[in-house]
Amino acid sequence: MNLLDIRNLSIELDTPSGRVLAVDRVSLSIKEGEVRGLVGESGSGKSLLAQAIIGVLEDKWHVHADRFHWRGIDLLRLSIDERKALLCRDIAMIFQEPMSCLDPTTLIGEQLSEAINTSQLTGYFWQRKKQRKEAVIKLLHKVGIKKHDQCINSYPHQLTEAICQRVMIAIALAGRPILLIADEPTAAMESTTQGQIFRLLANLNQLKNMSILLISHDLENLTHWTNTITVMYSGQFVEAGSTEQIFNKPMHPYTRALVDSSTKANLQLPSKSRLMTLPGSIPVLQHLPIGCRLGPRCPRAQQSCVSAPKVSNFHGHKVSCHFPLLREPGKKESIKHKTVKGKR
Repeated sequence: MNLLDIRNLSIELDTPSGRVLAVDRVSLSIKEGEVRGLVGESGSGKSLLAQAIIGVLEDKWHVHADRFHWRGIDLLRLSIDERKALLCRDIAMIFQEPMSCLDPTTLIGEQLSEAINTSQLTGYFWQRKKQRKEAVIKLLHKVGIKKHDQCINSYPHQLTEAICQRVMIAIALAGRPILLIADEPTAAMESTTQGQIFRLLANLNQLKNMSILLISHDLENLTHWTNTITVMYSGQFVEAGSTEQIFNKPMHPYTRALVDSSTKANLQLPSKSRLMTLPGSIPVLQHLPIGCRLGPRCPRAQQSCVSAPKVSNFHGHKVSCHFPLLREPGKKESIKHKTVKGKR
């Protein structure tokens, strides 16, 4: 059974000129112990989808879904308060830019202590302070911070960004979540630090069987740490499948462009040559194309792309495209039961 099962989730934004459909019928599922990647360039709706899952969007955003299940519970049947209480207990999220998420006027130790639930403490009330401190130290050790005394007695601006990100992970782990959502956890970090953070998340998944939704714009980086990947573009679902399928056998032109722009795909590229890119840029919310939103930039676009494509399933490899890459554009044969060439 899936931990999280979302079908056709849409998010609308209230604007002076009316509502804008920011996320259009996106489906997402996460199994127990799974590490799923969510990929797309800036503005594709990844962070918006994550915030909708944990219910922290402002009132100007409106969320609708055909199905929104968490561990078999239909969240759409619960009140807003009941839904938030359930999700906040079982799901934790690491936001981008940890320096801006931590309170600059409060010591790290105090912020970690506040994140620890009183129900996790035992014994008499006069023992709680010591137990909280021990729990804080244990959390810091768990995320790889050995000099806990220095960290506890520091303010966020006195620590490096990498240490602050580890503190954010420790705060998220304080609630003992079942699902951890990491939204660009290594943004603007050097490669060595990125590897440390990703290895930490991988250890949490392996040792605690914690499910992780890893959000990033870097497809190649996610291939080292994820089991499955979902690709989004401009608020629409593009493609989903195993990491091997997405990186080695992409079926959507946008996913193909992401793979072609990766370092691995350009190792043999001559010096000073242009990288493979799609023309144009991602559309703004006020001027979204009709139908497939990649249409104005897609090299395979045709007249039928003005209508939204349906999702086709190729033995677990899902793609939303009128002309996926396993066939030539213009051909109209049915592809629902066609097997991907070379698939085991």
